[in-house]
Amino acid sequence: MAEVLLNQEQIKQIIPHRDPFLLIDEVLEMEVGKKVVARKYIRDNDFWFKGHFPQKPVTPGVLMVEMLAQAGAVCILSQPEFKGKIALFAGIDKAKFRRQVVPGDVLDLSVEIIAQRGPMGVGKAVASVDGQRAVTCEIKFAVEQ
Repeated sequence: MAEVLLNQEQIKQIIPHRDPFLLIDEVLEMEVGKKVVARKYIRDNDFWFKGHFPQKPVTPGVLMVEMLAQAGAVCILSQPEFKGKIALFAGIDKAKFRRQVVPGDVLDLSVEIIAQRGPMGVGKAVASVDGQRAVTCEIKFAVEQ
């Protein structure tokens, strides 16, 4: 098992998300401003399963993209010049949903910042379960000034 670099309380010191919308549980690796690996434990009592779908619980793809974005935000907002700021979506490109993510899965969230110019940038994002890709996309961000 990987060592936890940041727990959820430490994550809350970096990004403003709170329950029920803080969607990452821990950060396992991070090179500030460059790349991050975070994790979300998918639990059968996660709020979205009440309606998506009660008879066959599946994690919505858009929420997995949000999980990736939150991981990327931790990476970006850990830079001293962005401390206390908010990172916002500026775009989502090349999104592909490759496998269902269900209760009991452990979703690994990897984001590599592939371009950044000032407060704007792009991250290459991959969410996977047991090494199998569930979601791939490019997320564009803007840090609120």
